[in-house]
Amino acid sequence: MFLAFWVIQAQSQERPFSDQLHQPIMPSPRSSPKSNHERRAHGNRLEFLSLTSPRIPGPPESPSRRRDGSASLGPPQALPEEDCMKLNPSFVDIALRSLLAIDLWASKKLGVCAGESSSWGSARPLMKVIEVSGHGIPWLAGTLYGLCRSSSSASREVLLNLLFALVLDLVLVAAVKGLVKRRRPSHNKMDMFATVSVDKYSFPSGHATRAALVCRFILHHLVLAVPLRVLVVLWVFIVGISRVMLGRHNVTDVIFGLLMGYMQYSMVEYFWLSPVTAPILFMLWS
Repeated sequence: MFLAFWVIQAQSQERPFSDQLHQPIMPSPRSSPKSNHERRAHGNRLEFLSLTSPRIPGPPESPSRRRDGSASLGPPQALPEEDCMKLNPSFVDIALRSLLAIDLWASKKLGVCAGESSSWGSARPLMKVIEVSGHGIPWLAGTLYGLCRSSSSASREVLLNLLFALVLDLVLVAAVKGLVKRRRPSHNKMDMFATVSVDKYSFPSGHATRAALVCRFILHHLVLAVPLRVLVVLWVFIVGISRVMLGRHNVTDVIFGLLMGYMQYSMVEYFWLSPVTAPILFMLWS
């Protein structure tokens, strides 16, 4: 009887292995999960690091290691000089930009003969006649014809220097246009008389330089009556204004061209050709 009681008690104390697998195990204090606040903080740190770096987040860096890393990067690089100029434009830069804006606005307003449909489109044929009067080809052809028909040494000297002035004007204007490369106004029609490659640029106005140069040359070396001298001066300003009205040039192109042509005559006077300085040329035209 005692033996049967002991067997029954032993069987009741023993549990099968399958029951032990389903038995809940109480976590130990070391392996207990973190609190909700710690899990949220850890999750936020992982998300922040994943946005800044693809690496797996590690332990936080020490302050000394951060200082060493910042020292290895070197001093902060300064902005380029051109960027500094854009951020802090000078007074001269602002003045030039304002002058350019006024120049473009005034040139467009004064281009009243730029096309047949413009406000003064009916006067466009007359403006084109004035354009031809300041072109280089008629002046070169007329000077060469005068040299061939000249009979006196004094007239040949004047005409030869006029030819030298016209060639000098062509060379200097082409050089400046090639350096500046300022495009002609947008409202211009490229229907000009006898153009070359550099004529697609507008600064300075070749017609204005030539008109000012020829005007000063004529006034110094030809004996003319006062009305004719006034007409020559008026012709210079009419040629300059017609360039803007036709839309060929901006206002500053014409103003600079007039000043450049005026100074070119001083160069012609300085390098004046005479039978003493250039005897070979005078022998060819004698």
